[in-house]
Amino acid sequence: MGLTIVVWVVVGFIYTMRVIAKIYRRMKEKGEAAQAAEAHFTVGENDNSIARHSEVQMQVNLPDETMERFLSDVAREKPTRFSSEELAICTRNFYQVLGSGGFGVVYKGDFQNGIQVAVKVLKDIAMVNDQFKAEVSTIGRTYHINLVRLYGFCFEPTMRALVYEYMEKGALDKVLFGSQRAQLRFEKLHEISIGIARGIAYLHEECRQRIIHYDIKPENVLLDVNLNPKVADFGLARLTNRGSTNMVVSGCRGTPGYAAPELWTPYTATYKCDVYSFGMVLFEIVGRRRNHDPNLSGESQEWVPKWAYDKFNNGELIQMLSALGIDRDDEREKAERMVKVALWCVQYLPNSRPKMSDVVKMLKGGVEIEPPQNPFAHLVDN
Repeated sequence: MGLTIVVWVVVGFIYTMRVIAKIYRRMKEKGEAAQAAEAHFTVGENDNSIARHSEVQMQVNLPDETMERFLSDVAREKPTRFSSEELAICTRNFYQVLGSGGFGVVYKGDFQNGIQVAVKVLKDIAMVNDQFKAEVSTIGRTYHINLVRLYGFCFEPTMRALVYEYMEKGALDKVLFGSQRAQLRFEKLHEISIGIARGIAYLHEECRQRIIHYDIKPENVLLDVNLNPKVADFGLARLTNRGSTNMVVSGCRGTPGYAAPELWTPYTATYKCDVYSFGMVLFEIVGRRRNHDPNLSGESQEWVPKWAYDKFNNGELIQMLSALGIDRDDEREKAERMVKVALWCVQYLPNSRPKMSDVVKMLKGGVEIEPPQNPFAHLVDN
């Protein structure tokens, strides 16, 4: 009799647990369905969006497991590998274009935890593998406040994409040469120049392997909401051993007007080519104009680096700065220092150019700047 009671108790307990489990599964399914419904959105009739072409609903939140993987990889400073479907979700089917060029198109993206990203979708899959590898192998293994952060990438037969942190103010050239350039305080321009120099110095001197960028220019410096600069676009970058001083460059690299002269010759190049490019950018930061602007008149039409050296050599640098709208004593002192540093950076011989860590010190006023040599002596006819 006692055994029978025990058996019935066990059977009853098992039956009760099955009922509870079934109820729990149904509640969970309903909860997930509700969550999925909330995660979808329908674009309104008046919205300037893809709803004009389709009534399709789109889920904007990444799956939980993807987000957890993303956050875990970010914490370990490791780029996340995304699928093309995941990038379509976070960019709302590649809706908002931030910019485009020969490399491809950049789209705005949002993750459900509030992180905003810029997704660069590379063009011509057969031709971009070198650029893709350069970006992931260089910026993907670095972290510095003055380098743009690579969150992840997509590598599929039909898509190559790179996922970066989103920079609210866009590229430096828009600030320097746009309609609002006069509103930017010179003190902030000085801070921007130091930030760029720090980023390049980190690439050259603090990474496990030295990284040569090869394409420093205003278009490849991005600004966050507080106008803090971050070096970007590592599509031409290369890793070198810290002890290596020279490397053979195959094909022309860089952008005319910023590329060091040795990059246009069949000779070896060094990390000092980035120093030269930074010098050219520094001239443009001081002047808030392109180094060559045919729309200007008089002396202002001259090539700024040559104009700057001639004025410096003749003791007339203050006149040049006044022509550029720099008249306040505190601004003029910073500008004179920046011009002298730029002249050292664009020296014709790479060995005559300073290291970027020394450039940072000179810009900050921590060391005295020797009178620069003539960077253009090689252009003078004998």
